[in-house]
Amino acid sequence: MSDNIGVRGRTLLAAGLSAALPMTTVRAQAWPSRPITMVVPFAPGGGTDTFARPFAAKLSQQLGQQVIVDNRAGAGGTVGAAIVARAQPDGYTFLVGAVHHTVAVSAYKKLSYDLDKDLIPVTGLAYVPDVLLVNPKVPARTLSEFIAYCKANPGKVDYGSSGLGTTRHLAGEIFNVRTGAQMVHVPYKGSGPATAALINGEVAAVFEGLGSAAGHIRSGTVRALAVFARARSPAFPDIPTAAEGGVPDFESLSWYGLWAPAGTPREIVAKLQGETAKLFEAPDIKKIWFQQGAEPGGEASDTYATFVKAEIGKWGKVVRDNNITLE
Repeated sequence: MSDNIGVRGRTLLAAGLSAALPMTTVRAQAWPSRPITMVVPFAPGGGTDTFARPFAAKLSQQLGQQVIVDNRAGAGGTVGAAIVARAQPDGYTFLVGAVHHTVAVSAYKKLSYDLDKDLIPVTGLAYVPDVLLVNPKVPARTLSEFIAYCKANPGKVDYGSSGLGTTRHLAGEIFNVRTGAQMVHVPYKGSGPATAALINGEVAAVFEGLGSAAGHIRSGTVRALAVFARARSPAFPDIPTAAEGGVPDFESLSWYGLWAPAGTPREIVAKLQGETAKLFEAPDIKKIWFQQGAEPGGEASDTYATFVKAEIGKWGKVVRDNNITLE
């Protein structure tokens, strides 16, 4: 009898302690108890997808719950971002966003969400330099030859991007100003469609993240002329930098990261950040990121938030300097 009373007493004590815990802590301890959706605001096959899918697969294993990638393309990634901004802040919907969202803050006249107020920065996923790709039929094998080709055909060379107001769009406009290339911009709903258009010959060139372009570069379906970074990529040492091709001080970095809807419990945000950092210790993920020419994220949420804020300021200046305004 005394043993039964002791067990009951301990059970009641445990129940009392659980009742005393903050609700957010209880939720965080139970999280996740069902599948998680990660919204990728671009079409399948693009740069964001390149990192989101292996990340989701590995995270599913770690958490013991399925992590679903849901592509919601449109308006330079802002459609998907708005969906997450309006989602229930219960820890089961996240945004796999990109640098493009920091551009949108200044480029769009009006957004249906506020990046700073409606979304919480969780952590970075990947940091990768951009690269200029051309269709193999373009008669240029170097960056300087491509610039000469554009100048010889003013207004006749099209370049594709992952959408209006994305960094790839802006990279092309800056390239035009810096080199006098006079290329014509053709926006697509994500990197995947833009790269497909390049391979099919619909456009002559695209500015793309090295990660999503890696497979096409290796297969020879596209030609890489320059990487927009201070140094050559260890994963692609044969691709010269833009400076080597005659365009100095021109850097363009694509990066991808996680956001949660505002109101998501801090404990859940912290747990996801911690699981992400742990994930990047795995050799298989390290290999995938290296093959894509990318540096892994996983940094603390505060560090990531500071980085995002700086990117908003940097790209805001580019938008203003180039008088770029989107509806």
